[in-house]
Amino acid sequence: MSKINQLPPDDLPPNGVTKEDGMLHLELEQSIGRCFYLACDRITQALLSNCQWYLTKKDTMIMLVIDCPDIVSYWHIVSNIPQLGNRLERFTNNAKIRVYPPFGKGDPLEISVNEISAYRDWL
Repeated sequence: MSKINQLPPDDLPPNGVTKEDGMLHLELEQSIGRCFYLACDRITQALLSNCQWYLTKKDTMIMLVIDCPDIVSYWHIVSNIPQLGNRLERFTNNAKIRVYPPFGKGDPLEISVNEISAYRDWL
């Protein structure tokens, strides 16, 4: 018998997601994003400010999504992945970074935080 069946009804997860749940989830993502940005050094903050970026949380994984407007910004962000990963690790080891190049300039780069040490050696 599973432990969840032994819980009183008030302690069971909800049957569905409500509008309020969605709003709380969005507030959580925005709050994590602010904390992440403030944890970054000035150079990383400047790089992020040149791009569209956000943090999203799905289940237990956090993903930093960065959309670069030009190839120079893309190169600077990609070169800064170890620092971005270092800051994300402060929140969770289960995180990924996805960097989109400018439209028509290739596929997005996606890397897990725990893969960054190998990536750092490649740079």
